[in-house]
Amino acid sequence: MEVLTLERTLTELDHVRLLSLARRQRPAAAAAIEPLLDACTVVPSRQVRPDVVTMYSQVLLHDLASGLRSRLTLCYPADAEPAAGFVSVLSPVGCSLLGLTVGAVARWSTPAGEARAAEVVALLFQPEASGDYAM
Repeated sequence: MEVLTLERTLTELDHVRLLSLARRQRPAAAAAIEPLLDACTVVPSRQVRPDVVTMYSQVLLHDLASGLRSRLTLCYPADAEPAAGFVSVLSPVGCSLLGLTVGAVARWSTPAGEARAAEVVALLFQPEASGDYAM
């Protein structure tokens, strides 16, 4: 079941850290995340729902075109290792996942301009749900 949503939820800590990161990046690198930061709903870390993709969440995705499933962990650029499944929040796929809920569809374009879409099937790990409010 595909759920389309434009609403995103971020924790206060993620919002502050990402705003700072965006201000330190080249304009092109931050261009995709700045509108998201401006339009999202911001909640205290202890109040974020356990089905929201936050920083360092591990998600299970279902690619809508290929049917393949993959695990990704959303991280900051310094921790990104795409081959190991750690994707930067500033990458197209990372930015598209931030703040979504389970059941929502992430949409992004590859560097080659190809449109991609994947459903967030499950949140395998969310720091806040496990009691880590400072990650």
